[in-house]
Amino acid sequence: MGLIEKLLELLFGSGRNVVRETAEIFLENREEGAARETEMRGAALAQFASEFKLPRKGHFDRFMDGLNRIPRPLMAFGTIGLCVSAMVDPIWFAARMQGIALVPQPLWWLLGSIVSFYFGARFQVKSQEFQRSVAATMSAASAVSANVDALAAMKDTPSFSSVRPQTPGASAANPALNDWQARHIGGAEHE
Repeated sequence: MGLIEKLLELLFGSGRNVVRETAEIFLENREEGAARETEMRGAALAQFASEFKLPRKGHFDRFMDGLNRIPRPLMAFGTIGLCVSAMVDPIWFAARMQGIALVPQPLWWLLGSIVSFYFGARFQVKSQEFQRSVAATMSAASAVSANVDALAAMKDTPSFSSVRPQTPGASAANPALNDWQARHIGGAEHE
């Protein structure tokens, strides 16, 4: 007993596991590797997310955002209103269109450039917001993947509701169970 005890103490004693430490020279410790991978991904996602972080908006910024949302609906509803007014009162509509015909060509070019720059700037802002939302979604991807894996593991394990009592003679793979069932279940029926 003393020799075996000394050998086990040599291998596993004093808080060390010589076998594990020797094996880790040749093979990576998967648990520690997964922890390093998680830490690396978290740092990369945090760096990526910090590039898109914006300061919190104040009341004025929120007001301006609301104001910036007015021109597109106003233009859409205005165009629909012009079509309706052409049908309701064609004389009034024709008089307004005669007024628009008097607008000089350079003013149309200026209006076109203003509208183009406005929508171009809005497109750029919206595309940056989209990139931020993609970054936030990607940061949650590892958690979602882990949840899906956990759910898949649960799907493979039998639940209590799927375990049904077997009838005598139903289990050919377990003769001991068949014998027990014949003695207890079958015996109760015959008595």
